[in-house]
Order: sequence, then structure tokens, then C-alpha cells
Amino acid sequence: MKAIIEDRSRQYTVAIGDTLAIDRIEGLEEGKEVTFDNVMMITNDKNETKFGAPFVAGSSVIGKVVNNSIRDPKIIVFKFKRRKGYKRTKGHKQERTLIKIESIKA
Repeated sequence: MKAIIEDRSRQYTVAIGDTLAIDRIEGLEEGKEVTFDNVMMITNDKNETKFGAPFVAGSSVIGKVVNNSIRDPKIIVFKFKRRKGYKRTKGHKQERTLIKIESIKA
């Protein structure tokens, strides 16, 4: 069983047992359940597909928080203007929440 979910204007394709890294959700602890109600498409084991307009009514995806303090590798942002002596270097690490998909309810 697979589903396409939307979380804060980003779409993810998930199946039962998948591990998903999404943008960090504040205030969650490890082991807590997270419910995604914005399900855009569901495909079951018999290859029957339901599409929503925009969301499938009465469906949800339930996941459990594995880790809430993951950070992506550092991205270097470098700006410069030639012949002006202007250089700026900054770094950024995006924080993520790691979620394991437990069940999909159609």
C-alpha cells in the first residue's frame, strides 16, 4: 500500500515501513505518533487507486517519530563581486525530523 501525502506544502510518497525525513516539527518527542491527514492519493495491494480533489476523504497516514534532532550536511553559501574586494561565506544545516510510517488508513 502506497500513499502520497502533503506536509506543509511538500509532497512525499510513502509506504508502510518507510523512513521519512521531513522538516523539523517543534515539540515532538521520540516515540510519539504523528498523523498526516492531507492524503492526495492512495494505492492498495490490488492496484486500485483513489485520487483526492485535492485530498482523499477519510484517509490518513500514521507515523512514529524516530529522531527529532537530525541535521543535514552543511551547505556553504559564498557570495562575491569581482574586482571589488567583496566576499561573504555562510553555512547552513537544515534540521529534520525522522519518521517511520506505521499504517495507512483508506
